[in-house]
Amino acid sequence: MKTIIKYELVINEALRSALNYNTPDEQINEFIRFFGRHIGSDRIYIFEDCKERHGTDNTYEWCAQGVTPEIDRLQNVDMDVIKWWYDTFSRGESIIITDIEDIKEEHRVSYDMLKAQNVRNVVVCPLRYKDEISGFFGVDNPPKSDYRGLTTFLDMIGTLLISFLKLRNSFIKSNKEAKLSSYSSLSKIYASMYLVDVQTKRYHIIKMTDQIAEYLGKDFKMGEYEIRDGFCGHIKNIAEKMCTESQLQESLEFVDISTLEERLLGENSITHEFTDKISGWNRSRFIPVDYDEDGKLLHVLFCIECIEEEKKRENRLIYLAQTDLMTGLCNRGSGEKKITEFLKEKTGGLLCLVDCDKFKSINDNYGHSVGDKVIIAIAEKLQKTCRDSDVVLRLGGDEFAMFIPGMLEQRVAEKFFERFFENIRQIDIIEMQGKSIEISLGACFYNGYEEVSFDQLYRKADRAMYQSKKQKGCSAVIYGEEMSNFIRMQPGQL
Repeated sequence: MKTIIKYELVINEALRSALNYNTPDEQINEFIRFFGRHIGSDRIYIFEDCKERHGTDNTYEWCAQGVTPEIDRLQNVDMDVIKWWYDTFSRGESIIITDIEDIKEEHRVSYDMLKAQNVRNVVVCPLRYKDEISGFFGVDNPPKSDYRGLTTFLDMIGTLLISFLKLRNSFIKSNKEAKLSSYSSLSKIYASMYLVDVQTKRYHIIKMTDQIAEYLGKDFKMGEYEIRDGFCGHIKNIAEKMCTESQLQESLEFVDISTLEERLLGENSITHEFTDKISGWNRSRFIPVDYDEDGKLLHVLFCIECIEEEKKRENRLIYLAQTDLMTGLCNRGSGEKKITEFLKEKTGGLLCLVDCDKFKSINDNYGHSVGDKVIIAIAEKLQKTCRDSDVVLRLGGDEFAMFIPGMLEQRVAEKFFERFFENIRQIDIIEMQGKSIEISLGACFYNGYEEVSFDQLYRKADRAMYQSKKQKGCSAVIYGEEMSNFIRMQPGQL
């Protein structure tokens, strides 16, 4: 997630820098210049295809200082010369050549062409328009680092480059309205986009989804250039209708134009995440466009993007990082962290270690698939016995742990053990033909007064577990102040 956020910041800074220029050609050149300097490459270029003449043209190029430009001689390049590039693009892949010597034998023509340009390594990504490849965007001699990460970076800006090229085509046709409205495709990630005059509060709706427009009950006639008054009132109306009540005040504070210049000071952009009544999670963003000679903020882009799928992926990754996938319990890392948080807050309770007796023989006699069923069944009984506020984790193999906040009395603990063992007795694994599962449990109280670590409690509970394993059948031992003070409990004694 940090890499994606970093890329977004670079892209927004490049977009802001490009929008300081007046013509599309200037904006495109500034856009690729920004990335060239950011990446630290020798050359960045855009090729646009002409299907009619089966050629591709180098239409834009940025070169680092001391690097010879190639744009003049790379016009109307026969697409067959690099057919294998297009074949790779068609498979949904990018060209990654970490050393051009690797292609010398298989692609000699490409090798000679790249060698003549002093290219040592190259990354090239396709430009797609309406699901068709319309050219490519490449980087010569990038730093030898994460080439896959670089292709992700280039793919993220591919849509923006297509948008700039569309804007250029509209500009060439001298269609002012088409030029302005084409800003709506600067990024497909945005559901809405506004160009706002910070000083006058006037605004132009660059892009808005039909769903939002319908929700507002207005006909915005998208595609027509129209300056509207009162951005503050307009965006407040949207927020009041779409934001959930709990997030409304925070959202209104974010869109407050009067504090925007101060909040954007030294920032490439500022963002705010919220949930709406239509699409779920969204991210709104202010991007500064230009300043006057005194450094006063003049215009900003206000954008809204739906991040519902991103949030689902993020939550899924968090779940996978914290969860034991076999049982659905906390894994060791996340479970220890939760228990440690209780200990730091000096929340007293009971730490229990749980182990399945003779688990190896279960695997040996019935197979690992049955062993897995036993682990899953024990995990289910642990969850059934514990409360939602308790921490239940799988330490690994057939070992589990529980921390029961607030459980500080031996009598209460004994009832808890009896309930747990009774649940264990209900486990019936068909393949085991009635053979019961036996559990050893070692426990340790934490009174919530002294400073203590998870490892310190774990060692005490583990010593109790060692004593518990000496008993036949399900048994529990609570650690006392001294080893002689162990309390042993077996079914019938609890």
